[in-house]
Amino acid sequence: MRIPHLSFILLFTCTMVLGQKNYPQDAFRSPMDIPLVLAGTFGELRSNHFHSGIDIKTKQRQGLPIYAIGDGTVTRIKISHWGYGKALYVAHPNGYTSVYGHLQKFSPDLEAYIKKIQYQKKSYTVEVFPDYGELKVEKGELIAYSGNTGGSSGPHLHFEIRSSVSEKPTNPLLYGLEVRDATNPILTGLYGYPLSENAQVNQSNHKVQLSFTRQKDGTFLADKVKATGTIGFGFNAYDRQDLAANKNGVYQVQQKVNGKVYTDYDFETFSFSETRYINTLIDYEHFGKSRQRIQRCFKVPGNALSIYNTLYNEGKIDVEEGLSYTVEILLTDLEGNLTKAIIPVEGKKEALISNKKPISTNDYVIAKKPNNFDLGGAQVYFPKNTFYDDFYIDLKKGKDTVGIHDNSVPAHRNFTISFDTSKYTDAERKQLFIARLDNRLKPSYASTYKRGNTFTTRTRNLGTYTLAMDTIPPKVKAKNFKEKQWLTNYHYLSLSISDDLSGINTYSATLNGDWILMEYEPKTRTLTYNFDDKILNKKQCELKVIVTDNVGNSTTFTRSFFRK
Repeated sequence: MRIPHLSFILLFTCTMVLGQKNYPQDAFRSPMDIPLVLAGTFGELRSNHFHSGIDIKTKQRQGLPIYAIGDGTVTRIKISHWGYGKALYVAHPNGYTSVYGHLQKFSPDLEAYIKKIQYQKKSYTVEVFPDYGELKVEKGELIAYSGNTGGSSGPHLHFEIRSSVSEKPTNPLLYGLEVRDATNPILTGLYGYPLSENAQVNQSNHKVQLSFTRQKDGTFLADKVKATGTIGFGFNAYDRQDLAANKNGVYQVQQKVNGKVYTDYDFETFSFSETRYINTLIDYEHFGKSRQRIQRCFKVPGNALSIYNTLYNEGKIDVEEGLSYTVEILLTDLEGNLTKAIIPVEGKKEALISNKKPISTNDYVIAKKPNNFDLGGAQVYFPKNTFYDDFYIDLKKGKDTVGIHDNSVPAHRNFTISFDTSKYTDAERKQLFIARLDNRLKPSYASTYKRGNTFTTRTRNLGTYTLAMDTIPPKVKAKNFKEKQWLTNYHYLSLSISDDLSGINTYSATLNGDWILMEYEPKTRTLTYNFDDKILNKKQCELKVIVTDNVGNSTTFTRSFFRK
C-alpha cells in the first residue's frame, strides 16, 4: 500500500476521514488468501444501480477457497439463475453481515445442508433463512468456493459488508482490507450544461463537450468556458487500482466554485431503496445513446440520493455577465489519490451557433400523476412517480406493435402495457407472448400475464413492444455422453438446452423415476447433474428431462446409460 505524501494527508484529513464513520479495522480478515485485486469497486456505476460490494478477481479461475471474514452465523442462503447466483450471508456479532456471491459451491457441510433442501423442494433455485445460531462459522473457516454463477460475466467473488440492522451496504475497503492503489483516477471527459431559460455554454443552449489538456503538475485545464445563466458541469472518469486494468468507479467527487464547495458526494454507503436513483446522477439521455455514463455535479428533479455530503445551490452555478469563475472538479479514491480538473468560466453572452429546440409531441407525461394512453391495439398505464420529471412522450399506435418512446428516458417504477388479443383463436393465444424489440427488431420475452383476451406485462423499459408467437419447443442435447454408454467413471452428466424465441421457463429431471438436482447455467445454456448426489443401485439407468419454454411448448428428452 502506498503511503500518501504529507500534502495529501493534510488535504484529505478533513474531506475524507472526518466524513467517514469509525469502522472496525481489525475485526475482519480477507475473504480470500490471495492478494486482493479488484474487477469492480463499491458504488461503481452499473445499469440502474450502484455496485453494492467489491468484485475480487480470482485469477480467471473457479474453485478458489472463500473464508468467513469473522465469527458468525449463516442467516441466508440463496441460489438463483441470475443475480448473485449461489450466495451466502453471514451475520457477525458486531452488527455487520458479510455477503459472498457468484459462488461455485459451498463448503461440504453447507453444501449438504442446502442440497437436502433442494431435494425436498425439488428445485435448484431456493432461498432459505436458517435459524440464528443453527449454522455457526468461525473466522477463517472455509465456507465456499469462488465461481461464476448468476449474472456474473466472468469468474470472481462479489463481496459485501452490510449493516445487519438497516441492511445498508458499506464500502468493504473501509474495514482494513488492503488493495494496492497508487494510481490517480483518470478523467476522460468534461461537459457543460445550460440549465436555466436563456442560459448558454460556449454559444450553445444545450450540453457541450469541453476540451481540456493535462498540465505539468498533473492537473487538467479546460479551455475557457464562456457562459451566462445557470449552468452545471459533468464528467466521465474511472479509477484503476494497481495490478489490474479494470476501469472501476471513483470513490469521492467534489466540485468547487471560487474555492467554495458546491458539490461533495462519496460512495461510503447507500441504501438499496435508493440505488435506482443512479439514473438521476448520470446523464441518462447521453447513456441511452452512447452507453457512456456522465456523472452530473448538479442535482436534477427526482434525485433522492443520500450520498451527498454537501450540495450548495443543488450544485448549479449562476454565472453573471462580466464576472469570472474558477470551477474545480476533484476526483479521489480511498487511498487519497487525486485528479483535479480546472474549468475557467467567463460570464459572457454570445450569439448562439448551436440552438436546440424543445422537443414537443402530442402526448405529455406529468410525473407526479398517473398517466394512461390508448395505443390502438394496446394500452399503457404509468402510475404516478414512474418518471423523475415531466416530459413529452413519443407514442406510436399499432395493432400488434406499439412504440413507447425510447431508452433516452429512465423509468423508476414499473408501468403496465396491455394488449387486446381478441382477434386470435384460443390455440393461437396459448403460444402468444409480449416481446420487446431491440434495435435490430429482435424480440425478447417480457413476462406475460394472460387473463382472457387481455395480455399484460409490467416493465421499466421504454421502447417498442409487440405480440409474438412461439410454436417451436426447446432443444435438448446431451453434451458429454451417448445413448447406452457406460458412464462408470463419469463424475457428472451435462446437457445443453435452448429455446429459439420465448426462452426457457422450467426444467425437471428424473433418474430411474426419482427427481434429481440439475444445475442450470443460463450463460452457457447447460444443465449439469453430479453423480455424487445419488447412489445408483441399477446397472442400467434411465434419464428423463422435461424442458418447457415461456409459452408452454415442451420437450421431453430420454436417454439410457450404464453405470456401476
